[in-house]
Amino acid sequence: MRKIFLIYIWFFSATMMAQTINDQFKPGKLWLDNKEIYINAHGGGFLFHKDTYYWFGEHKGSGKTGDKAMVGFHVYSSKDLYNWKDEGIALKVIEDEKSMLQKECILERPRVIYNKKTKKFVMWFHHELKDQAYKSALTGVAVSDNVIGPYKYINSSRIHPKVWAKNFTKKQQQRAAQVDENDFLKKPEETHGFYMYRDFEKGQMSRDMTLFVDDDQQAYHITSSEESQTILISKMSEDYLSLTNEYIRVLPDGRNEAPAIFKMGGKYYMISSTLTGWKSNPARLSVSDNMMSGWKFIGNPCRGTDVENESTFNSQSTYVLPVIGKKDAFIYIGDSWNSINLIDSRYIWLPIQFQDGLPIIKWYNSWNLDFFKNQIEVKNPIIIKK
Repeated sequence: MRKIFLIYIWFFSATMMAQTINDQFKPGKLWLDNKEIYINAHGGGFLFHKDTYYWFGEHKGSGKTGDKAMVGFHVYSSKDLYNWKDEGIALKVIEDEKSMLQKECILERPRVIYNKKTKKFVMWFHHELKDQAYKSALTGVAVSDNVIGPYKYINSSRIHPKVWAKNFTKKQQQRAAQVDENDFLKKPEETHGFYMYRDFEKGQMSRDMTLFVDDDQQAYHITSSEESQTILISKMSEDYLSLTNEYIRVLPDGRNEAPAIFKMGGKYYMISSTLTGWKSNPARLSVSDNMMSGWKFIGNPCRGTDVENESTFNSQSTYVLPVIGKKDAFIYIGDSWNSINLIDSRYIWLPIQFQDGLPIIKWYNSWNLDFFKNQIEVKNPIIIKK
């Protein structure tokens, strides 16, 4: 009996020693889960529910074709943000060649929000059909009664067919109808709404996307559209399962993707990137007093060396995570893409600081949540000039 007891103690101790306990964020380093396996949740979105954080992300494969969905969206849970438990696959690809969600389609940037009225967890994501590269530009929807799933796939589609953006005037519509695509291909910064006009009947494109739920529980869908030239922000339905017809164009012809939204001091902030494929580029910061109007581009939020600023610390934005229980505490979350072997892409988590009323990002080789204890309260967020 004593021998069995000692063996049990040895096994328990060895198991505990094998599980790495993290108490620091180490941007760009390999991050292991509770099973000592690298966390595979790229392009991640986050949800805090009942004292637990949930991390939903793309389950990438190895090699250059690792962007094709062979499994689905992975989900992890954590109590402290440092240590993550593998909760399995939240939304699986479907073993049916007739399904839009079949293997080898492209599934990116899952976002899950909780609807307090329906008690449902609703997932939205960027979806490209198999063998269509990035031509489909769809947004997908799935739903579950359980935060970790399984999520039931509902559908994927273009957005807002036969509906003009709220701030796309009749004059702009007429101008767009007269545009010769060959002309603006020489000056891509001047599309004059051509793509919105082109896609009016079948619906607008939706590529890199995110969701944001405001204090009043109104949810918004934010996406890179018009061949990734323009951001669209749409009000969502009360049940979060569809979009209303109310939407706007933001930063037209700004060539923004990878939007990440957060709110602080009554201001809405968006961090995004420009269009360089898997290669990192300078981050972009925009701000507004209202989700549905008045967005202004501010500049690059990064404060590092020239090389770091030009590459956003070798990352692309995916999410800005509010730290629950800490005032004005937000974490910039980005992906450091490895285009040769996407499964080995790393995660860049950095604290957001505020300087002169604006959010900024600096590099730290390692840091923890105690960082926010010394954060100076932001009393005067930036004033947006009309």
